[in-house]
Amino acid sequence: MEPGERMHELRGKTAVRRAGIFALLGGLLLLAGALNLSLGSVRIPIGDILRALLGQPGVKESWVFIVQDYRLPKIITAILAGAALSASGLQMQTMFRNPLADPFILGINSGASLGVAIAIMGAGLAGGLFIPMLSAAGELGLVAAASLGAGMVMGLILLVGRRVNNPTTLLILGLMFGHATSALVSLLIYFSAPEKVKAYSIWSYGAFNGVTWQQLQVLAPVVMFALGILALLPKGLNALLLGEDYAKTMGLNVPRLRVWVLLSASILSGAVTAFCGPIGFIGVAVPHLARNLFKTSNHKLLIPAVILIGAIVAVTADVIAQIPGSQFVLPINVVTSLFGAPFVLWVVLRRKRDSATFAV
Repeated sequence: MEPGERMHELRGKTAVRRAGIFALLGGLLLLAGALNLSLGSVRIPIGDILRALLGQPGVKESWVFIVQDYRLPKIITAILAGAALSASGLQMQTMFRNPLADPFILGINSGASLGVAIAIMGAGLAGGLFIPMLSAAGELGLVAAASLGAGMVMGLILLVGRRVNNPTTLLILGLMFGHATSALVSLLIYFSAPEKVKAYSIWSYGAFNGVTWQQLQVLAPVVMFALGILALLPKGLNALLLGEDYAKTMGLNVPRLRVWVLLSASILSGAVTAFCGPIGFIGVAVPHLARNLFKTSNHKLLIPAVILIGAIVAVTADVIAQIPGSQFVLPINVVTSLFGAPFVLWVVLRRKRDSATFAV
């Protein structure tokens, strides 16, 4: 067999394998969604869930309410949040060429949290922003505040990154920015009324079950808009893997590419943080899962992969958080931290291997 034929056969087998992985991931997402609809403080049979979703008779009214007005929007929120955080983490790991970069570790989520803290606890300072339950306009303002906070922190990191080429230094600077914004949040908490502090504290635990259908009408389009921007960037992100100098030789406008990546990543992180609270570890873990599963660093494959895997991880984390059959619901951050922290430790120990570029 000629070398060209062998290469063609190898590529064909790789394509079939990757298609099989995508099909398997799609099945896992459906399974996780079904478990999420069925399990909880009230266990509902799958047959009754299908009838409730289709509006067919013969299902308890309380079950119909639980499925349609509580669990279904929660699952959609988890899918959007997992996809958004994973996509945001992928962009930042590529831009900074740092395997530990994500919205949380680099202080992006802290910036988004500051924006939300100002919106909730400093309405007078924020120019009349209201807490998210007031109206659709208030919800959009909360997203804008979180996105602005996330964008400001990431902008500072990018500004410093032009003078500092060491990824470890950038990571430390990101952590320092995160501590600084956390200090400002603490200052707002100190001078705020108790009811506003309580509202912010509940929001900060992280949860998918507080998002209503009305709020999804804001969250879903915002996330889809930012993912749409990302869908236009795989060529530029692939070039950044080989360095900015190489990207420039390809004729890419690197500063403009950075702006688009900044816009997409900030909106994705800010929108999810606004509605679900600061959720850690998904953004840093899922891109590594995708790279190891598909054995590639090609963003044409990684972008849909991280979106799908992120959705699976978020929905599964929500199933675990419910402690099926219990009246208690754990904060999402507790679940993601328990499983995410060991994974980040594994990434650190295998950083040299993970940072290598796989065959495209």
